[in-house]
Amino acid sequence: MDILLMICLAVSYLATFIATAWWKKRAKRARITGIDMHKKGKKLIPEIGGVPVLFGFLLGILIYMGYRTFINGSTDFNIEILGVIGAMAIVGIIGIMDDILGWKLGLRPYQKPILCLFAALPIVMTRVGNSVVTLPFVGTVDFGVVYFLVVIPIAISGAANAFNMIAGYNGLEAGMGVVILSTLGLIIWIDQGLGQVAMLAGVMVACLFAFLLYNFYPASIFPGDTLTFIVGTLIAAVSILGNTEKIALFLFIPYFLQFFLKSRGGWQIEGFCRPDPDGFLVVPTKKIYGVEHLIVRVKERLGRKTTELDVVLIIISFELILAAIVMLDVGFF
Repeated sequence: MDILLMICLAVSYLATFIATAWWKKRAKRARITGIDMHKKGKKLIPEIGGVPVLFGFLLGILIYMGYRTFINGSTDFNIEILGVIGAMAIVGIIGIMDDILGWKLGLRPYQKPILCLFAALPIVMTRVGNSVVTLPFVGTVDFGVVYFLVVIPIAISGAANAFNMIAGYNGLEAGMGVVILSTLGLIIWIDQGLGQVAMLAGVMVACLFAFLLYNFYPASIFPGDTLTFIVGTLIAAVSILGNTEKIALFLFIPYFLQFFLKSRGGWQIEGFCRPDPDGFLVVPTKKIYGVEHLIVRVKERLGRKTTELDVVLIIISFELILAAIVMLDVGFF
């Protein structure tokens, strides 16, 4: 592995680890907190953990770009990097705004995808990506300018908002990000030889691993929409740069299922459960409005109770199975 990449991964990991510890204390003092819904006592937990993750990611990426520019004299990938950074900065601002205002006063469900369309502008304006796409049952299609003006904005907004739909359980969002970005990064690096694109995914994976030390069950900080938006945006950007859109769509199967289940409630019902006196989860509605609800109900039918950790591990395990299928399909194993 390239020594520069190793340095960037280490810097991003350490920066995220230190920044998260710092942010956690300040957020609590500033009362930027949320209720831990799935535990007895409804403890208040610091929020907007996506801020230190974004900081760690940007620091690692800028070190990578700066070294190659000033030491190696190479600028061949700088436009792509700046396009991705610009998109993540915009979507990060949208996430912070929504997190600060809260789910009651914040952005409406229909407003988030509209605003996230603007996050695609840096990628669109730098003309990042390849307009030639291979579609199932259709073959190779060159979308031309439509790819940049329509497909990319929809992909960025769709991925950011989809990734935000399965959330609210300790370690779930960061864990899913690790699996999806690791899968995409490995395929792009080994199968396609696009090391610089894989670097973008790898740096974020390093940041998410550091964040998980604080966010995994029992969490001492929540990620917020800030993290889900930036990770979803990066997944779309990496897929566009690595021409792995089909693989990303397959890995998003849980999110398509979540979309269907949440639409049954008109997007007004969250996928939260409530803890019973023993700390096990109970679905608060008669119908199922999320993948999380589905897991709890299925285990109830089997005569078993479910904890928050169970839900997280089952969803991530399902994502790992999808990742293994993809790896087998491309001949990785």
